Amino acid sequence: MGIATLHPGVNLPLGNRVSISGWGNYPTVSALVRRARHRLELQRLAHQRPPVLATGRQRSYGDACLFSNVVSTVDLSHILTFDPITGVMRAEAGVTVEQIIRFALPQGWFPPVTPGTKFPTLGGCIAADVHGKNHHVDGSLGRFVEELEIFLADGTAIRCSRDSHGDLFHATIGGMGLTGFIYAAKLRLRPVSSAYLEVRSERVGCLAEALHQLAATQDDYTYSVAWIDCLARGRARGRSILMLANHAEVAKLPVRAERWHPHPEQRLALPTRAPEFLLNKYSMRLFNSLYYHRRLRRTRLELQHYDPYFYPLDRVGHWNRIYGRSGFLQYQFVVPRSSGEAALDEVLERTSRRGSGSFLAVLKTFGEAWGMLSFPQPGYTLALDFPRSDPTIHAFLRDLTGVVQRAGGRVYLAKDALLDKETFSAMYPELEQFLSVKRRYDPNNHFRSAQSQRLGLQ
Repeated sequence: MGIATLHPGVNLPLGNRVSISGWGNYPTVSALVRRARHRLELQRLAHQRPPVLATGRQRSYGDACLFSNVVSTVDLSHILTFDPITGVMRAEAGVTVEQIIRFALPQGWFPPVTPGTKFPTLGGCIAADVHGKNHHVDGSLGRFVEELEIFLADGTAIRCSRDSHGDLFHATIGGMGLTGFIYAAKLRLRPVSSAYLEVRSERVGCLAEALHQLAATQDDYTYSVAWIDCLARGRARGRSILMLANHAEVAKLPVRAERWHPHPEQRLALPTRAPEFLLNKYSMRLFNSLYYHRRLRRTRLELQHYDPYFYPLDRVGHWNRIYGRSGFLQYQFVVPRSSGEAALDEVLERTSRRGSGSFLAVLKTFGEAWGMLSFPQPGYTLALDFPRSDPTIHAFLRDLTGVVQRAGGRVYLAKDALLDKETFSAMYPELEQFLSVKRRYDPNNHFRSAQSQRLGLQ
């Protein structure tokens, strides 16, 4: 059977061997793909040999969603039950964040935690224990999951929660799909009064000022994030635009504003991969400078629809193609508060000196940790994009990993493609606890991924 390349986010064809990749278009894996169209089919495929991985819409960036034998959950996209009084929803694993919003928002509910795109599946979000711009207040998605229905390697169906099979429940949230097939999840949503946010944007001149302002506003805003010009040098290193927000009450809306205005459709889609020479140190520096200075006022207050605030890149279909055929690496790490500023400053200094860094650099603060392999820990997290057209980028990112590790931080598994086994083990101190649970429920290491094999997760 021939091998065809399949772009992330496209429904996987049934029974074909294709070359699949995550959103970064690196790496690629030749995979036999099967699609589960209903609950019993997912249960049957969970315990069929050889080893297998469940996958959704492949919106993670590295190799966490890749394996030689995958089962797609994109057809399991039904909302099973919803209580409009409590906001508790039970949905299949293939339901996307976008579907949840379209269904629940007109009833006054919103996802309690959302990543920076609305296209991942619920199962994928749970497997990565995704975080959002509100982690400093609410934590990661796992705190709002009340129950999971999981199929084990022997085909057994288990409903687990904090009180029943609690070890499996906690290992699955953030467990990167390695404990079993998630069929459905019960999720507690957030009550909101409208589709809008009150947003305060503030331009700050350096990293120290950005960190100070993020800390000073943590109690006042549910959501906070900073875009960083990671190519700025000298005194301007780390200059940022902070975007702080709360959900808007109905009384704050303009008279003619539609309370539950749906999000706009995509306006633009990149039809093909861009030439790699377009992204260079000159074009990136120009973009960053224009973006930083795009508004004359230092502080701006505005009413903003949720879609451009949470999902600015979703308006551009296949935006990952801008990095060309080589793809890109998204590198996200977290460092503790005590050593965080020094580590962030060193990463930004190295990136700006290198000159070919990211124009999509995002800084956030994290609250308390939760989960065995969950990424967040109290401190600061920075996400950077790097084109793979640069042949030295892998070595450069391994050097940055050394900075992160010395600071007591860790790298996000949902975006990783480069960590080695020893570094990963040192960064995730609850790894042995996770492996103990995995061996209990998956003694033959049936559930695997390209990433789990690279990191020795068995």
